[in-house]
Amino acid sequence: MTTQFETVIGLEVHVELKTKTKIFCGCSTQFGAPPNTNVCPVCMGHPGTLPVLNREAVELALKAALALNCRINQDCKFDRKNYFYPDLPKGYQISQYDQPIGEDGWVEIDVNGERKRIGIVRVHLEEDAGKSMHAPDGSHSLVDYNRTGVPLIEIVSKPDIRSPEEARLYLEAIRSIMQYCDVSDCRMEEGSLRCDANISLRPVGETKFGEKTELKNINSFRFVQKALEYEVQRQTEVLSSGGRVEQETRRFDEATQTTVSMRTKEEAHDYRYFPEPDLVRLRVDDAWLARVREGLPELPLQKRDRYEREFNLPAYDAGVLTSDIGVATYFEAVVAAGADPKAASNWVMTDVLGYVNAQGLSIQEAPVSPSHLAGLITEVNKGTISIKQARDVFKIMCETGKDAPTVIREHGFEQISDEGALAAIIDEVIANNPKSVQDYLNGKEKALGALVGQTMKATKGRANPAVVNKMILERIGK
Repeated sequence: MTTQFETVIGLEVHVELKTKTKIFCGCSTQFGAPPNTNVCPVCMGHPGTLPVLNREAVELALKAALALNCRINQDCKFDRKNYFYPDLPKGYQISQYDQPIGEDGWVEIDVNGERKRIGIVRVHLEEDAGKSMHAPDGSHSLVDYNRTGVPLIEIVSKPDIRSPEEARLYLEAIRSIMQYCDVSDCRMEEGSLRCDANISLRPVGETKFGEKTELKNINSFRFVQKALEYEVQRQTEVLSSGGRVEQETRRFDEATQTTVSMRTKEEAHDYRYFPEPDLVRLRVDDAWLARVREGLPELPLQKRDRYEREFNLPAYDAGVLTSDIGVATYFEAVVAAGADPKAASNWVMTDVLGYVNAQGLSIQEAPVSPSHLAGLITEVNKGTISIKQARDVFKIMCETGKDAPTVIREHGFEQISDEGALAAIIDEVIANNPKSVQDYLNGKEKALGALVGQTMKATKGRANPAVVNKMILERIGK
């Protein structure tokens, strides 16, 4: 009998905080600066230098931990995590070990229409390391220390995730929450959101965890899912053949879409943690904590529920519109400008996002403003233009930045609804298409569409289809 296995996944997400300066010194955190220009004796760990904690980094970490429903440790400390890599000039990383700033939180995701809660073990503050770059031929390596000392939070989930798809949904939820709270830009391509994944398999019904492997520094949602899917397959084959999964760190190879071994996994004692002697304990008083809590925004899931309740939107629409704070803000501005919520949802999800994604723009850079889009929707509702014409008007609005009434007037898009203006055209269409008329009278419903189409062609798409439909039926006596 073939053994069935259950997948167990936990994620460690590193989020760079959106501060202008590093966590323990005044160096800039600007991404893309020339290598090794944003460095100083403090972040390079020169003898005699001392770290000074960046208050803004603490505040952003507090905001993130609260948004993740964590209990805040108002009295906590920093520790030294010792290891020796070329990208770590001090030989240790200042992090938090046994007293993180936040613990015991949770995040909810929607899986196949059902809401699932994923536990958060901890949220802790730490400094980032530098970045190593290796020559393709292996002849040499270079190190850029600009990233050294950039403030991070590490969000460690409980092993509550049961599939690669759930892992992707969880990661997307974390990104949305961080962006809503404005604690990070979460640009995975720039490394400001990175993910390590721990995955193990165990026989269905078994409570003890299996041996896990760790997948390091995966930098896209798609690759997270791909890497985990490969590991599920690999570990299943190992266990099914009677083998043993080794505890190790692996990396995802984008070219082969497989994971490959990097090294055996370090245990916590390998890092020889001890309290950071150059920093005093971190104390967050009640007033500070209350102020940060009061500043929390409406979070993605809350907003999604409100859209379904307040705007009567389908769950799918609400999910798409609230997945990104910029999209949600744009949509709400369109509705606030007077557009029907469902019509606004359709336009934002299809035309607006379709355009900005094709152009490589953010929605904040959309050439059609929310008020102009609301104006276009109003023209459709008034019957000035058909929905088909509205698509053409939208394209011109994107190119020119002009509002809908102006484009409609300048390009002659007004819909012809006047029966007197349409009468002669319709009479001619009926006279020239006796077979279609007879087919319709004989019960072929599609023949009516052909007559409407001929009228639309004769008016270059400007005739009101509903009026044309009514007039043709009146004339052929049905």
